Amino acid sequence: MTADDIAGFFATRRDLDPEAYLELVFDFECSGDPRAAAAHLCSEQSTAQWSRVGIDEDFRPRFAAKVLELDATPRPRFSIPVDGVSETNVHACRAVIAHPHGNFGPRIPNLLSAVCGEGVFFAPGIPLIRLQDIRFPASFLAAFEGPRFGVAGLRERLRAYDRPIFFGVIKPNIGLPAEPFAELGYQGWRGGLDIAKDDEMLADAPWCPLAERAALLGAACRRAAEETGEPKIYLANITDEVDRLVALHDTAVAAGAGAVMVNTMPTGLSAVRMLRRHVRVPLVAHFPFIAAFGRLAAYGVHSRVITRLQRLAGYDVVIMPGFGPRMMTPEAEVLDCVRACLEPMGPIKPCLPVPGGSDSAATLETVHRKIGSTDFGFVPGRGVFGHPGGPAAGATSLRQAWEAIAGGIPVAEHATHHAELAAALAAFGPRR
Repeated sequence: MTADDIAGFFATRRDLDPEAYLELVFDFECSGDPRAAAAHLCSEQSTAQWSRVGIDEDFRPRFAAKVLELDATPRPRFSIPVDGVSETNVHACRAVIAHPHGNFGPRIPNLLSAVCGEGVFFAPGIPLIRLQDIRFPASFLAAFEGPRFGVAGLRERLRAYDRPIFFGVIKPNIGLPAEPFAELGYQGWRGGLDIAKDDEMLADAPWCPLAERAALLGAACRRAAEETGEPKIYLANITDEVDRLVALHDTAVAAGAGAVMVNTMPTGLSAVRMLRRHVRVPLVAHFPFIAAFGRLAAYGVHSRVITRLQRLAGYDVVIMPGFGPRMMTPEAEVLDCVRACLEPMGPIKPCLPVPGGSDSAATLETVHRKIGSTDFGFVPGRGVFGHPGGPAAGATSLRQAWEAIAGGIPVAEHATHHAELAAALAAFGPRR
């Protein structure tokens, strides 16, 4: 690119209509001139050739992505070794880029092709790049439905206010036939779970078919609700081939599932958006394959971006990697994803963040303190279903831990008068 070519990919906010552009935040490492690298990044994700040969025209004013901000810091080498790329004049950069959403319209596959596609990850001179954030103008958000129920709708269904929503992943997650699996769910509900759920690995399996499992869990859920006087939800995993999603949703819901779960990235965000238009129960996301996009700080896609897209596609609940060493996710990144669920997003309702991983009554206080509100879901697996006293005692220990937190009582002190909580602390704590 010439100097004039490069300049054509830079702009200031006052020169642009903010409603016509998404804002993208990229961190990247480049060799050579950072301005040229940033211009190539814009060109490759939008109009890589902006005129026809021999014709005086320029498509960049309308169609080009444009650099709004660029900060560049020299560094001696790339943070991750990259074969075949010169390490001459290396810079670490942060760029804020305006991308005209008219290039692709309100279509998630086309959006991803532009901002996370070939043009971004094969931009000349940029071997390491990470999409850190994405922000949508009101004009773009207006074309999306977002969550049907959101946080408020889920709380209303459960009549659960001013506290976290208590989930439990039924364990053993793989191998149990439907009848004992349903009995474990029933015990968890009796002890105090709001939602007992399939594991993300448990699908429509021959030893535990979804239709049979949902019928038995639905019946157990209704029985537990009658006995406890509290609404309960069975969350069925319907992750499968795209052309089976609607039928599996209908099967699970007709049998008694009060919510359905789909593993986002294996199934695809567009499939989720399609399902959102059909569902009549809350739709829950799980995170398989997401870490493959964002684990490295210098490369890929920050999980906050995927969280925003999940909310846009219509999830009411987003289960995400949580706090602590088990999930290998920085605390700041977990909190970024929590905020992406809850912060204002035009007409799109907030969805419930559920950070999870090796949780129990021993970690509830820490998770609540880090999030700073009660708008979250808490999702133990073994912390309920591996409790020494069984699933009912494990679920009860969660309620007892919350009683202590809400009452300003140290959890360990509360445990001296509550056997289930004491057993949970002995089995699973101290953690984090």
